[in-house]
Amino acid sequence: MNREMILEASAQIIRQKGYHAASMQDIADAVNLQKASLYHHFSSKQDILLALLDQALDLLIERVSAVLSRELPADEKFRQAMREYLGCLEEHAALASVLLLEHRSLNPEYHDRHIPRRDRFERLWRDLIQEGVESGVFHADDPAMTARALLGVMNWTITWYHPDGRYSSEEISDKFADLFLDGLRGR
Repeated sequence: MNREMILEASAQIIRQKGYHAASMQDIADAVNLQKASLYHHFSSKQDILLALLDQALDLLIERVSAVLSRELPADEKFRQAMREYLGCLEEHAALASVLLLEHRSLNPEYHDRHIPRRDRFERLWRDLIQEGVESGVFHADDPAMTARALLGVMNWTITWYHPDGRYSSEEISDKFADLFLDGLRGR
C-alpha cells in the first residue's frame, strides 16, 4: 500500500460522504489497512485533505501551464486552457470534487499552507487575461475579477456535469469560451 493508493481511495470516500462524515477508519477499510497503519502514511485526516488539495492543484497547474507556454494568441490559449481544465475535472472527478467542495474544511494552519498553491493557479488565469489585454485581444478592466468569474463558472460545472449528458466537457468548455470571448450581447 502506498500514499497514492491511499489518496485515491480517500478522494472517493470524501467525494461520497463529504469530508466531515468520512473517517480515518473508512479510508483504512477502503485500502485494507489497519487504522494505525494508515497513520504511518498520514498524520491526520487534515493531512490527507491537504495532500489531496495539493495533488489536485499541482495537476491543474501542470496542465494549464503547458497550454499557456504554447506560442498561440491569447484567445486560443484561453480556449485550450478551458478545455484542459474542464477535461481534467472530468478525468479526475473525485479529486476535483474534493478540491472544489471540501477546501473549506481545512483547519487554519492547513488552510494557510493551501492558499499559496491556490493563488498560483488563479494567477495563471489572471496572467493569461492580462496577456490578452496587453495584446489587444481582450478587454477586461479587472483581469483578477475576470479570472475569478471564469473559475467560478468552470468550477460550478462539477455540480451538474454528467459524462453521459448532452455535451462533452470539451463542448461545454467551448461554449463557456464563446460566452466569455464574445459575450451575451449580439453584435
